[in-house]
Amino acid sequence: MKNKQHHIVKINLPGGIISAGNLLQVLKLAHALEITELSFGHRQHLLLEASDAQIRQLQLHIGNNTMEVNADDYPNIMSSYVTDEVFAPYSWLSEGVYKDIIYSFNYAPRLKINIVDREQNLIPFFTGNLNFISSDINNHWYLYVRFPKTNRMFHWPSLIYSGDIAEFSRSIEFIILSEHHLFYNKSDADGHLLVEKLTRKANFNTQPFLQQLLHTDFQLPFYEGINTYSEQKLWLGIYRRKESFPIEFLIALCSLCIERRIGQLYTTPWKSLLIKNILPADRIHWSTLLNKYRMNVRHASNELNWQLEDRCEEALDLKWKLVKAFEEADLRTSKLCFAIKTTKQTGLFGSIVIQKEKTTDGVTLYQVMHTHNFNPNSKQFIHYGSATDIQDLSSLLIHLCHFYYDMHSDLPEKEDQNEKEVRENENNSVEIYACKYCLTQYNPLYGDPQQAIPEGTSFQLLKEYHCPTCDATLADFRPVM
Repeated sequence: MKNKQHHIVKINLPGGIISAGNLLQVLKLAHALEITELSFGHRQHLLLEASDAQIRQLQLHIGNNTMEVNADDYPNIMSSYVTDEVFAPYSWLSEGVYKDIIYSFNYAPRLKINIVDREQNLIPFFTGNLNFISSDINNHWYLYVRFPKTNRMFHWPSLIYSGDIAEFSRSIEFIILSEHHLFYNKSDADGHLLVEKLTRKANFNTQPFLQQLLHTDFQLPFYEGINTYSEQKLWLGIYRRKESFPIEFLIALCSLCIERRIGQLYTTPWKSLLIKNILPADRIHWSTLLNKYRMNVRHASNELNWQLEDRCEEALDLKWKLVKAFEEADLRTSKLCFAIKTTKQTGLFGSIVIQKEKTTDGVTLYQVMHTHNFNPNSKQFIHYGSATDIQDLSSLLIHLCHFYYDMHSDLPEKEDQNEKEVRENENNSVEIYACKYCLTQYNPLYGDPQQAIPEGTSFQLLKEYHCPTCDATLADFRPVM
């Protein structure tokens, strides 16, 4: 998207929220500078394309503290605030708690921070470096540290208090960034050493957790259209097929929010926009707005469950070719979501991941992986296969979807204790190995057809093998089951 004259401007929206008035100011400035469209990123931030002259005006009026040009040195704080009342059941995690935490960040984090309600499925859990997940105890959070530039995850041994999250994050960030040799881009980073160093540095209000994090089965909610929630409220979700929103439409949208006394708007990691607190009596105003700007808010669900890199035309083009193939196959994709990566370290979220690579001969290769149990919040990847063209890739993905539904096509049958013990012993006899760098798994039940390894081949019998994701060697795999 970037060329010699134009650059990508990123404006952070901490927590994925912005007041209608503040957004309107940005939009009017962009419109005056003849910028015609903008988009939202997968970390809930705002993106627009601008020339050198336009950037100088944006910096003059917005300031360098809230925007970056062609950079992401200060990632947006991601939160599930958007799901409150709409996609998440009632819990102690309310609007006030979200705001208190988000507003307590009086510095710009350099690590990715996620603040997430465990009861919802719209916002990913572990795409940050510091992932705070709500617990059963009021105002206390699980913390999962994903060390920068790795998939290595460490579960913090205690719960973190809401009021400490900002300062806790600052302290961990200082240690990680000041001791690169221990914690940055280190697949063997020691989480317990990080705990020890933080304990010596500061004293925080933590609490032991009584049980591990439990999460409901994943099912991405339908996040667009005009819908009812609570007793007398509506919400409006707007998704754009090409990811871009016309500036003129957004100006009219913010103006209507202010007119109807709606204070803020929300962004999602699916690059969509959401407005809450619409009164049923005002529905006609919102429908009229959508009519005027020809906004479609009823897309097929099999195009809403994709994660792409920000402003990546190549990934967007590939997505539409695959969606078309899915439609022709009349394919079911419920409870699945897909991610397309044209670069390896993108932090995208998906139960099925398509990784584009180039072979040594310059041939494009699409590696297809799925997460453990097809849980998109898992960081354990299982290689399924690879393809060299779109047709083969489409077929491979369709087969993988059928494989998923084959796993969920029968009701669980009752079994006596002896049968259960036999089954558990059989399962325990399968030893799975994972790459220590990217956690891609080798499962002997599948083998690896792309490396001419047949199904049923034990890892111990392999003489040569490399990770299909990051090319790590055989010696870089570790047993996980």
